[in-house]
Amino acid sequence: MNKVNESIPWEFILLGFSDLPWLEFPLFVVFLVSYILTIFGNLAIILVSHLDSKLHTPMYFFLTNLSLLDLCYTTSTVPQMLINTCSTRKVISYGGCVAQLFIFLALGSTECLLLAVMSFDRFVAICRPLRYSVIMHQRLCLQLAAASWISGFSNSVLQSTLTLQMPQCGHKEVDHFFCEVPALLKLSCVDTTANEAELFFISVLFLLIPLTLILISYAFIAQAVLRIQSAEGRRKALGTCGSHLIVVSLFYGTAIYMYLQPPSPASKDRGKMVSLFYGIITPMLNPLIYTLRNKDVKGAFKRLVARVFLIKK
Repeated sequence: MNKVNESIPWEFILLGFSDLPWLEFPLFVVFLVSYILTIFGNLAIILVSHLDSKLHTPMYFFLTNLSLLDLCYTTSTVPQMLINTCSTRKVISYGGCVAQLFIFLALGSTECLLLAVMSFDRFVAICRPLRYSVIMHQRLCLQLAAASWISGFSNSVLQSTLTLQMPQCGHKEVDHFFCEVPALLKLSCVDTTANEAELFFISVLFLLIPLTLILISYAFIAQAVLRIQSAEGRRKALGTCGSHLIVVSLFYGTAIYMYLQPPSPASKDRGKMVSLFYGIITPMLNPLIYTLRNKDVKGAFKRLVARVFLIKK
């Protein structure tokens, strides 16, 4: 019993940037504003996609899944981070850390696959427009979304189990803002080479392979767009893909930097900032990118607002 108590702390201390106390208030403001915008932005996309019949298409079905992911993704970490930036005792319970690790891993892995599925949807829409409704039927859309969620959660079960079974020998200080695999592996008092190799392999599966498929899809899309004669047609085709490409660049770029870069003590603070970017900033930017660059979504918002005002009158 004493061995168990020594190897598993009852709570963890999340260091964050505690060595730079002047950063705490700016970070609190950034976390709070980002979280509020993430909640309202993604809820708005879910609501408008559900209520506007013109958006009942595969593209917006997957976008609704992405918005739901981002809502849960940030909610698993940001509230605790807000509490800790205001507190002198920056702790999280062992159970809370386990839940945070599992949810963050599951939803992050699911988003990797879902973005690849969304690129396939854009490939079919632009390269096979006449067969789009036949290929992207409701059953296939549900299967692709379900496969993304199930694979993401299965990966989380595996990664969380392998990470949490490592003996920690009473080490409690997590040099991060939240419970993430690389930060928790550093607490182990045994050799973690096998875990790091497994994490690298899984990261290749969930980051590099989907990204490669996305790039292949967009190579075919670029060829199809160049064959379109009218400038208006090319602009419309690129408009449907531009938002998705921006989201892909932001998410995969920062996640690859975090998970596929060799560990370096000199870059630990930079790694924290990168993880904040894909964990907080990107989910906040997703709804802004899709609404500001998408005429269909902006039109749906206008119709929804007009409908609300008519009801009030």
